[in-house]
Amino acid sequence: MKTTGRIMTGVALLVGSVFVLSGPAWSDNKDKKEKDEVKEAVEMSKTAKVTVEQAIKTATEKVAGKVIEAELERKHDKAVWEVEIVGADDKVTEVHVDADSGVVIDTEEKGAEKKDQKGKGKGKGKKD
Repeated sequence: MKTTGRIMTGVALLVGSVFVLSGPAWSDNKDKKEKDEVKEAVEMSKTAKVTVEQAIKTATEKVAGKVIEAELERKHDKAVWEVEIVGADDKVTEVHVDADSGVVIDTEEKGAEKKDQKGKGKGKGKKD
């Protein structure tokens, strides 16, 4: 019985050591990804011609409601302001505004199923 207990203790220590030692590696990957995303956002902000205020104004003209988030992202192979708006129906809609031209690219209801966009494969929301 003592041998079984020692084996179980050894296995538990081994498993615990694996988790403890691999934890920092997961953390480092997450930190690197966050730093890369921040760096990309900074670069996009330098070249964006449309400000966040202008993007929000354009988005709320397209979709009525309360803005809950706006961020600069890379979508549609370009810099895009993604503005999230809660409508009167309590649904959240993302409005994608081109960061160079200020034109609404498309809208997407969050949580909605992905649909094909005019034969372009899997896309999101509806094309404007």
